[in-house]
Amino acid sequence: MLVVEDHQDIRNLVALHLRDMDCQVTMAQDGAGGLAHAKNQPYDLIVLDWMLPGISGIDICREARRCGNHSPILMLTARSMENERIHGLDTGVDDYMTKPFSIPEFLARVRAIFRRNDALYEAGQPNREGVLHLKDLSIDGDQRLVHLSEKPIDLTAKEFDLLRYLARHPGQVFTRQQLLDAVWGNGFDGYEHTVNSHINRLRAKIEKNHGEPEYIVTVWGVGYRMPDFRCH
Repeated sequence: MLVVEDHQDIRNLVALHLRDMDCQVTMAQDGAGGLAHAKNQPYDLIVLDWMLPGISGIDICREARRCGNHSPILMLTARSMENERIHGLDTGVDDYMTKPFSIPEFLARVRAIFRRNDALYEAGQPNREGVLHLKDLSIDGDQRLVHLSEKPIDLTAKEFDLLRYLARHPGQVFTRQQLLDAVWGNGFDGYEHTVNSHINRLRAKIEKNHGEPEYIVTVWGVGYRMPDFRCH
């Protein structure tokens, strides 16, 4: 675990309870230290304060994602405005807690993130998923790689999870809330706008014509679906 928090009391309290869960904890007290750790290796979880000396938590998240670190990120923040939370989610944050927060809720959210990680790991095991082929698109669930016409496509962790989920249920229509629950986890305190943003970014990366998408189709008034290409 990586805990990046400039307030010593909060940093030590969070680390104490994570260690009580038998987690090994690395701590950083400023943005530069947190970014150095986040770029150096992946973690089972990064607990990240938004407001940090030097480099903000949101910039650490952005740079970590750019460098290929897809560790789950739980953001601690005093910011409660909806547009700020949406900005963080779109940058790559997995979950939020607004300060002040309760330790029981914090631990519950950590356990929920671990359960989602375990479920994704189980879903991606060899002989359970393998490679999905959808016309010119291939999705390797074991290696978490996506290729379009044999060219690699760089996706964030959540973009990959969302694409894979739709691909594993071809022809099925999902509402935005259903996709939030399936990809971000039941009870995720997020916004349906998050799904729209991820869909738009996916389309920008895999669709030839954004106006007439062939892989991620909008079902107006309902949500989204991946066509069942086996029917064609």
